[in-house]
Amino acid sequence: MNTSTGQSSRRARTRLWGAGAVTLSLLAACSSSASTSPATTSPPTTAAPAASTTTPTSDSAAPTSTAAANPSSAFPNLAPPTGKEMVIGLVNTEGTPGLDFPEMRTDLQAAVDYLNKHGGMGGRPIKIENCTAKGSPETSQACAQQLVGKKVEMVLLGLDLFPDYATYTAAKIPVVGVLPILPGDYTANALFLTGGNATTTGAMTAAAVEHYKAKTVGIVSSDNPGANGTEASLTASLDVAGIKHYTIKGGDNETDAGYQGLMKQAAAKNPDLLVSLYSDAGCIGTIRGRAALKITIPTITTAICSGSSVLKQVGDDALGWSFVGVQTQQDTPELKILQEILAPALGVAPKDVDSTALGLGALGVIEIMSLAEYADLMNAKGTEVTGASLYSFLGTSKDLTQWPSGSKVQCGAAPKYPTICSLTFPIAEYQAGGSVKTIPGLEAVSVLPYLP
Repeated sequence: MNTSTGQSSRRARTRLWGAGAVTLSLLAACSSSASTSPATTSPPTTAAPAASTTTPTSDSAAPTSTAAANPSSAFPNLAPPTGKEMVIGLVNTEGTPGLDFPEMRTDLQAAVDYLNKHGGMGGRPIKIENCTAKGSPETSQACAQQLVGKKVEMVLLGLDLFPDYATYTAAKIPVVGVLPILPGDYTANALFLTGGNATTTGAMTAAAVEHYKAKTVGIVSSDNPGANGTEASLTASLDVAGIKHYTIKGGDNETDAGYQGLMKQAAAKNPDLLVSLYSDAGCIGTIRGRAALKITIPTITTAICSGSSVLKQVGDDALGWSFVGVQTQQDTPELKILQEILAPALGVAPKDVDSTALGLGALGVIEIMSLAEYADLMNAKGTEVTGASLYSFLGTSKDLTQWPSGSKVQCGAAPKYPTICSLTFPIAEYQAGGSVKTIPGLEAVSVLPYLP
């Protein structure tokens, strides 16, 4: 798969609102294995976490109002921040063929522009220091050294294949990411607001067990290092659940006949469930191939295949397909905030921001807006907001939720994956006529029982 296509096409691929963003297929077909763990549809918490005993300083000025019944929708009521500027580093990969994700930076900056009019980071204006990595350890290390030199209080990871955790740790700079990419990210000195391959494929297994009652699963996947890593995570999770499985491997790009052949082989043993790990053109090819062969075995895949650009082409051929990390869009205060944030970045009116067709940039918005919500909760309780205190608050609090969906934040709940803070997923299904709706009972599927 080529991920260096234009920004507008990437934005159209995935239905992300409330799903945190499932980008497993987007990166899995490249040189590294990656995915995200989406949020759920559970309502946001109404109780502020317990305050720490840290004494506030004069640099931490409280916004006008943080005591809203729903903290995740309180931002429009907050006054511009007046405290000391908080400098935050951002490392993101751009400008490299196959690894070019500028929307992570531009959309996160759009959220910062919004926050600097609405409360900032717990009453502190935000300044982002950007550093661009190029998909190599050397460039990631250079970014770490650059940001340490600029004395940032916290480092945010956009998409960074090789974060230099050692340099950040030595400088006592906390690291918060949104998308773990390589296995080392799961045990690094960092926290990730979403999960990775293990959690996304764990959600597929959860659906197989709890919804489809599957005893056997047939998998179709491309044969390259990234996709093979994703497939290995899935089969390990299926093994935990005691589900028999087999995999049919194909090329990164197949003809229509090739995709039909893959689906035919996968269905030949009449499994209870099919799983497709293909993305983009592979979504279209496998969906059409299943329909052309009149295969009726239910099929699950990632949110990439629920993107509007896919469904416009396949139409009702997608009947029988479900998608990890997708939920029904609802008209909420958070939706209006998101639309206001992204309208300038997309060059459209707020009402024209389609929350079901956002791309990777949504990850950056979720990351910074969630942290700002936590900082406002801290400030409302009289806790000083710094990079270090915010990181500690995220890692130790038990009743935080992810903005905007209200998904429970569970940092450290999975002992083998201590950096992961999101462990529940919604799962949706294609409906005749083109809509994609959350499956009743699968609004918040926990992956904890299915992690290898």
